[in-house]
Parts: sequence; structure tokens; C-alpha cells
Amino acid sequence: MSRIASVLLPMPLPEAFDYAEPEGMELQVGDQVAAPLGPRLLRGVVTALREAAGGNRPLKLIEAKLDDPPLPPGTLEFIQWAARYSVDSPGSPLAIATRGARAPKARPEKVMELTGAAPARMTPARARVLEAAIKPLSPADLARAARVSSSVVKGLVDDGALVMRLIVPEVRYPEPDLALAGHPLNASQAAAAEALKAMVREGGFNVALLDGVTGSGKTEVYLEAAAEALARDPAAQVLVLLPEIALTQAVIARFESRFGARPGEWHSDVAPPMRRRVWEAVATGGCRIVVGARSALFLPFTRLALIVVDEEHDSSYKQDEGFIYQARDLAVARGKIEDAAVVLASATPSLESLRNAETGRYRWLKLSSRHGVARLPDISLIDLRETPPETGRWLSPPLVQAMVETFAAGEQTLLFLNRRGYAPLVLCKACGERMTSPDTDSWLVEHRYTGRLVCHLTGFSMPKPDKCPHCGARDSLTSIGPGVERVEEEARGLFPQARISVFSSDTVWDAKEARRLVASMADGEIDILVATQAAAKGHNFPKLTLVGVVDADLGLRGGDLRAAERTYQLLAQATGRAGRKDRPGRALLQTYAPEHAVMQALKAQDRDAFVEAEMAEREIMKLPPFGRLGAIVVSGPDPQALEAFVRTMAEAAPNAEGVEVYGPADAPLGLVRGRRRKRFLVRADRTVDLSAYLATWRARVRPPGAIRVSIDVDPYSFL
Repeated sequence: MSRIASVLLPMPLPEAFDYAEPEGMELQVGDQVAAPLGPRLLRGVVTALREAAGGNRPLKLIEAKLDDPPLPPGTLEFIQWAARYSVDSPGSPLAIATRGARAPKARPEKVMELTGAAPARMTPARARVLEAAIKPLSPADLARAARVSSSVVKGLVDDGALVMRLIVPEVRYPEPDLALAGHPLNASQAAAAEALKAMVREGGFNVALLDGVTGSGKTEVYLEAAAEALARDPAAQVLVLLPEIALTQAVIARFESRFGARPGEWHSDVAPPMRRRVWEAVATGGCRIVVGARSALFLPFTRLALIVVDEEHDSSYKQDEGFIYQARDLAVARGKIEDAAVVLASATPSLESLRNAETGRYRWLKLSSRHGVARLPDISLIDLRETPPETGRWLSPPLVQAMVETFAAGEQTLLFLNRRGYAPLVLCKACGERMTSPDTDSWLVEHRYTGRLVCHLTGFSMPKPDKCPHCGARDSLTSIGPGVERVEEEARGLFPQARISVFSSDTVWDAKEARRLVASMADGEIDILVATQAAAKGHNFPKLTLVGVVDADLGLRGGDLRAAERTYQLLAQATGRAGRKDRPGRALLQTYAPEHAVMQALKAQDRDAFVEAEMAEREIMKLPPFGRLGAIVVSGPDPQALEAFVRTMAEAAPNAEGVEVYGPADAPLGLVRGRRRKRFLVRADRTVDLSAYLATWRARVRPPGAIRVSIDVDPYSFL
């Protein structure tokens, strides 16, 4: 009897499609296949097989079984779970999971190989070439290795001693050397490492929160957990998630030093052919350690034994477009599905993770002091109401004086401002017009380096005009507020002899440039670094002793429920870059609200007091981690049609105990790319299955063609 294969396609489709299995194909669940959909052939994955029992319509045949490795059962289960949790179609996470398999293969390379035939004549130059050709090299590399011209290599080809072949270079991931010893650990690190190793030895699903102050050596601790996992099972695989590409190389270097083997690397800056090699190596068990960004969580691991989420609090783990998910939460879910251990590491853990640790759901391991002789920096507040900067400047006299002292001592300063560009707002002095992106409420940010106005939401950019587009007044556009470029301009004026650089996503275009800048800072080649949050995570700069936060109040503005938590985390991480080696550090925070609870907690370095107060406020309001939140954003080009639909949607909201629905209301950014936006917020008790509630609600309404509905479970952005 023939069989029916359910094939999931990497598209936003509600379910897998049924196809007939051709005779003799012998499919297995997880196999990748080519399946017809309309006039196209698409890559899909077999999720189920059953015997055909007849039917009233013929099914299309699967076209071919692909040679790519199948998706393991755990990966398939995780994809299905992630889709249900995020209230999305399973094809959306499948598209992430098969991205590596869909990447192009590496192009063949030309190499020279020995034929075994002797050349017609032998010279010293030819002898060097033949000696170097023992291993395959490109013609140019062979000539360089033998210190000869290309004509010598060509002559040996003509004589038949060498032949040119096309080969696909093979990338192998050597087995980790578990005999290598790690760095010496202090007593606190050793205790935490032993607890993690014991957790790994127990086997099964467990979660630990590794809660250590900045500079306490958390990486060395979870390296020991990785060593235990790799030693316990010769097929075990380890995944380390990082929030920033810039951190990847430093962590890879630590793993390479610890295990004598370079991990697989997975993030957006990895070239597609190399991404495919990593994907295949993971799927076949040939790559046992992977270090990568959030999407690495969807790789097809065959025996995932340990997941580490470094800087677990970081908002970069939240994917806000396409398939919307929080990688930290999904990492815990994947650990449970794979029966693996999970380590969440941070100096400023999320309130969700702290709550789980307090209630015993997670093991709580604390590192309360810095490694070696390093001490936490002294933190002071600069009240800008009492000591403001000079007119037209952004650095206060106390901060400038501290920079003078630091520069004179041959030490480094980090000026932190989490705002890209030169100025966040450009307006007309004549008519008051604020420059915004076309069809979007987002302000245009001036970038002085490029002379352009840029929308950081949509990517739109334009040259800065010489007259106001609204009233036509010439030379009337003025820049309001500081960005990192403006702070750098001020620092150059104050310290003309200093070596000054800017670290932001506008000045550091890729991972290679980020590594170069980080290395320059670590080597002491930069005196003053002006940076956004890109420099506030995980970096070690031995000579950095002063951190100046230009606008400490920036993150506290707006109605985000996590504003205080995120501001505390970001500023604690930024100030934690100072004094990480043998030189004492200090941090100065410029603020108009020194009495704010966040500022007082930072000054006193009393995280527990801040967390206690923030937890109490959240508990009263039944907000995360004491409740659940969901957001539904509805958008459309026609305001009247949108308004009518959201009213219909509001009437269709299910009645359920422990659920409160707010809205519809205009989203804070009410217009994006020509589409008007309305938002519902749903608050639910912890006992409510929020994903099921949202899925039921969405199933009750059918949006017209031009209207889109987006669901975000546990939203982090409230735009």
C-alpha cells in the first residue's frame, strides 16, 4: 500500500500539506524533500507518514528526496512547539531552521596536485614547487609558498608534473580536547562550576541562573559545564547563544583555547556557504560546539546536551519581525524538549529569570565579586540641574574634569550614549516642522558623517536639504539633542591630542570591523571611545578606568513597563566596563533625576533593593513576571477600514477568567511605511494559557486582504 507524507513547507501556511510518496522512495520523518506547490517546487520537511486508505481526490507526488541531512525529531518538535507558543504558522520557524540547508554550497576552488610524473628538467625553483605541492594549494598560493613566479608553476603543468583540479574545500570541526585544563578559578567560581557540572552529570532537563557581577568570570564557569557535557557523552553538542556579533570572536577564542578546537560560528555575518557547512556539520553530529546569535537555537542538533544563554537579560534576544520570539524563553523550551541542561548567565538577570530562581524553578548560582584583584567601579551621579554643560555642549564640567585626569594618567574613557547618529531630531526654526520619514511617524536622525537624514525604523535616508521642505526657509534646519557623533565632535574639541573613535552600528558595518575596533580598544590604541550599547556588553578593556554616561535618563522616558529594568541593566553593564583589571575604575552618570530609584540603586550598587521595589510594583499590577502580556498589532493603509476591523475584532475577544484586554488604541508609532497601526494589549494571569487565548481570538476574525494582524507573546517593544 502506498503512503501519504505530510510535508511542512517553510512558508506562513497554517499546516503541513499531504503528498503521495512515490514507490521506492522510502521516506522517513524529518527527510527534506522537493514538493510541488502550484507551479513551483519547494523544499519541505516530512513531519508525518501514514498508510493511504483511499480518498476522494488524488494527491500530488513528492518530486524528490533531497540529499541534505534530515531534521532530527527534537528539532521538529521544537519547531512545532515554538509555532504554537508564538501563535504563528509552523512554516515560519521551519524557514529559520532550514536556512542553512537552503544556503548555496561553496564554489569549487582551483588547486594544483602532483601527478607523480617527473618534469623534463629540474631546477631549484621547480624543486621547491614540487616540495610545496605535497598538499593541494591554489596556483597563486603554491607560487608564494615556493617563492617562485607563476610561470614556474605553469611550466610544471606543461611538463605534466602538476595538474589543476577543482575541489570543494572541506571544513572539519576537530573533536574537542578534553584533556586541556581551564584557567584557575577562585573559590566562588569553582563552587559555581562544580554545581553546574553536577547538574550536567545528573542528566535530563535542568535550568541554572549564573548570576555574577560584571567581571566575575562567568564564561570560565560555564566553560567547565561545557567540558562536563562533552566528556559525559561522545556525541554531545553544546550551544552558546550571544546577543551581539561583536562578542562572538572573543567567546570563540575562549572555547578554542579551552578545548583546542574552534567552534562552529552562526550569525548573520557568516557567509552563506559557510553557514551551510555549519548547518550540515551540526545535523550530522560533526560539529559539537556552536557559538552564535539567537537563530542558532533552530539548528538541527542531533544530541544537544547543554545550552548557554550569555547576557540572558539582553533585549537583542527578542526577535520583533517575521517570526516573533524571545530566544531566552525558547532556549529553556528547547532544553526541555532535548532533555538538556540550560545555563542562563548575566550580571543583571531579567526579572523573569530572577523570579524563577527565587521560587526554585531555576538553580541560583551567584558570583558576588570580580575575578582576581579587580574591583567594581565607584559610581557617582552628576545632577545636571546643578552642574549643567555649557550652552551647546553635552558633557558637564565634572565629567570633563574626570576625562582630563584619566587622559593625563594614560588611561581610557568610555563615553556612553545609547543614541546613534549626530542628532535625534531635525526641525525648522522658521515653522517648527519636524523632519519625519515619509509615510512614517518616526523622526529622521541626522548623520553628520554621511550628510544624510536616516530613519532607524524603516531604513529610509535622504541628503540633508538646504531648505525646509514644509515652508521653504533656507538654512533653517537645526539639529536638536545629541547622538554619539555629536558627543565625539565635542570630545575632539576638548581633547585634540586624544585618539577618539565611535562604536555604533552606523560606524561599525560588520563583525570584522567590530572585532578590529574592540581589539584596538583592548590594546590601548584608543583614548576615548564614544559608544552606544554595542560596547556595553561583555568586553574587557584593561586600561578603561572611566565610564561617562552622557544621558542616563534616556531609557526611562516613555510608557514601557520594562523601562526601569532595562535602564538599570544597560547602565550597570556599561559602568561595569570600568576597572576590570588591576586599575580601579569609576563611572559618572549625568542625570536630571538623581533621586530616581534606578539612579539611586546604581549609585549604591544595590541591585537587590531595586529588584525588590520593581518586583513589588509588578506584583501589585500582575505584570510580568507575576502575569503574562500579549500584544496584537493591526495595520492597514485605509484608516476607516482599519478602525472598522479593530472594532469587530474587539467584539470577538473571548471571555476568559484572569484575562484583561486593553484597546484598541493607536500604537505609539501610529504610521509606519504608509500603514496605520492599532494595538491591543492583553494581560493574563500566570494560570492562563495566553497562547491558546490569542490563537482562539485570531481564529474568530478574518482580516480583509489589506489588513494585517501581528501577535507578539511577551512583548518587549511597545512601539
